[in-house]
Parts: sequence; structure tokens; C-alpha cells
Amino acid sequence: MKRSLLVLTLLLFIQLAVRAQKVFSVDYSSQADVKVFVVKYESQADLKVYKVKYESQAGDNDGKWYFTQYGSQAKKKVFFVDYESQADLKIYFVDYESQAGWRNNSKKGLMY
Repeated sequence: MKRSLLVLTLLLFIQLAVRAQKVFSVDYSSQADVKVFVVKYESQADLKVYKVKYESQAGDNDGKWYFTQYGSQAKKKVFFVDYESQADLKIYFVDYESQAGWRNNSKKGLMY
């Protein structure tokens, strides 16, 4: 009984962690959990993001983002701002999954 409860708890935790990187891009900043600015250079980013093709590939706050079709499917709603000074988080889109990850760990809490 204890073992099955532990397994169930771990599975729930893992599922919640994976959901952290399912994002939805909203139309208005007031709808967003996080305001994001896309920087030109990797060195300027807080987070290097790789866009995955399938929901099952979404990471656990490691920079692998799956953009959902509906806001209700996402853990975080993001709004892409026009100016760096408006952003909570600066990201850089990378070409390879292995390049994804945090450069500024102090901002990690924004995506939990």
C-alpha cells in the first residue's frame, strides 16, 4: 500500500513537472503569466528555448517548450513583448534540443 501511494505521488509530481513547459502565446500582456522578449544573441538570454513538435517532448523547466493550441492546455501563458525592458524573461530560440537550458537560474521560478 505504501509503495503504490509513493509511486502514485511520484507519477503525479512528474506529470506536473512536465506540464511546466507547455506554453500558450496570448494576445494581450494582461492575460500573461510571463512576459517574454526574444533576444538576438544567445549570450543575452536568461533561457535558451527549443520548440518541440509534440506535447510528450515538453521538458520539465529545461527550455523545451511545446506551444499548445488552447490556453487551457498550457501551464504558462506567455506574451511576447516588443522591448527588452518590458520583459520578465529573455529567451533565445535554439536550433537543437541539446542547446536548450537556463543561463540565469534566478529566473527559473517564473516557469514553475
